[in-house]
Amino acid sequence: MDALLVINIVLNVPLMFVAVIGNTLVLSAIFRTPSIHSSSSIFLSSLAVSDLLVGLAVQPVYIAHELKPDPGLRKTANILFSMGCVVSLCTMTAISIDRFMALHYHMRYPNLMTNKCAIQTTVTLWLFVIASSFLMLWRTLPIVLAVGIFACLLISAFFYTRIYFIVRHHQSAIHLQQQAVQSMNTAESINIARSKRSALSTFIYFICLVLCYSPMFTSMIIYTIDPTLSSNLWTVANTVVFLNSSINPFLYCWRLKELRKAVLKTGQKLLCKQTEERQENELKAY
Repeated sequence: MDALLVINIVLNVPLMFVAVIGNTLVLSAIFRTPSIHSSSSIFLSSLAVSDLLVGLAVQPVYIAHELKPDPGLRKTANILFSMGCVVSLCTMTAISIDRFMALHYHMRYPNLMTNKCAIQTTVTLWLFVIASSFLMLWRTLPIVLAVGIFACLLISAFFYTRIYFIVRHHQSAIHLQQQAVQSMNTAESINIARSKRSALSTFIYFICLVLCYSPMFTSMIIYTIDPTLSSNLWTVANTVVFLNSSINPFLYCWRLKELRKAVLKTGQKLLCKQTEERQENELKAY
């Protein structure tokens, strides 16, 4: 067995478990904590579900195909890859637009992006990706994916650039008009500050996404030029994309204080429940 293949499998196994455990905790914490329910948490849940799908389905099928190459497994892995990894990219693009709206239309944002609207957007994205995933069965896959990845990254980059200039404008206004800002409506000030923090957090997610998807984008470009040149790079690129699903839960908890508390609380409850069940089983055994 090729050394690179062995290393790739050894890396994917622990990453798979981290993705499953981490994203399960994030989803459980969001559902158990009504105080953090919002349109942003709906998009975050969509990201966590797609990352969970990567750990539960994409990586196991990918590892099985790497151990024993099979055309059927390859097609299945490609379709699952679209449903898991590509939907993450599309959701992150939707989040960049959502954060732009939160800053640019901060007064009207609650009416523009309701929970219902966020759910409809998320469901539409999932249905679109699932329907388009059958493109994985055609030879044009690398070209289609390369174009899709590039389009999502370009749209996200555009809106984060707009967010940057909005934040710069707000900071300049605060610096030049201290008295006016002090008399500003307190609720509005808090909303703007919260939107800025949220935009910064999602920008960090976006940077990690770019770093993780860049090797995949590069390998697809190389594949379209000469399929014989990209085999090793494609292997590495797949694992780097999967890595994104494993590190995302840590990024969420690092940047979102309320979610971090909810995850820790959920983890403690699960551990206590397991301990109680173990003690009950031991008592029954006696």
